[in-house]
Amino acid sequence: MKASILPDKSTIEKIVAVVFALVVWQAGAMLLGESLLLVAPTDVIRRLFTLLPEQDFISSAGFSFLRIVSGFLLALVIGAMLSALAGKIHVIEVMLRPFIVTIKSVPVASFIILCLIWLSSKSLSIFISFLMVLPIVYTNLLQGIKSTDPKMLEMADIFRIGWLRRLKYIYLPQLKPYLVSACSVAIGLAWKSGIAAEVIGVTDGSIGEKLYEAKIYLSTGDLFAWTVVIVALSVAFEKLFLYIVKSFIAGLEKS
Repeated sequence: MKASILPDKSTIEKIVAVVFALVVWQAGAMLLGESLLLVAPTDVIRRLFTLLPEQDFISSAGFSFLRIVSGFLLALVIGAMLSALAGKIHVIEVMLRPFIVTIKSVPVASFIILCLIWLSSKSLSIFISFLMVLPIVYTNLLQGIKSTDPKMLEMADIFRIGWLRRLKYIYLPQLKPYLVSACSVAIGLAWKSGIAAEVIGVTDGSIGEKLYEAKIYLSTGDLFAWTVVIVALSVAFEKLFLYIVKSFIAGLEKS
């Protein structure tokens, strides 16, 4: 049976939604008639294509990408370790609770301004991305660990199953939806907070610096163009990372 070359229903719906959003954006720009307030999508696309060949485009995008992704991955590893410890030892969960609640409650701008006193602007986006992602990963994975069937764990104790087999056959299938959900939310938040840190800290050679310059020079086209770049990088990394995570877990389950 030949595979259909036509896109599926979900893909068609996404395309229609994007086209509709662009039409609304274009109509709004035309009605407003002031590019300083709302630039048309066609102008943004033209500006984006002029940005791509510029010498510092790749360096700025790469600078921000490496630091924000580093902060996310660091939070993922440490959050997973802390949730495993908290799930095993209740005292650790109790002691960590005030820190997690504080990080979740305090505005990101407050953390950025405070961290500017301690850190250089170049490392600011790493730490802020890490800080914003950590509670999401920790709370989601801890909830997944707590939701593990106690009868399965009791059976593992009776048959003296090692921790590697427990991780593979009991915890990973249970944690998969929690991990995917946490990463899906956390990646977007990492980019939002990381770029905000670069803008407030005016980090040299970053996307945040480009956004700050666009504000200073009232260049709305540049502001929207760099925002499109941020969205593209964030979505591309999210899709790639979640594909790797799902494939890795599926491979372990089959082996």
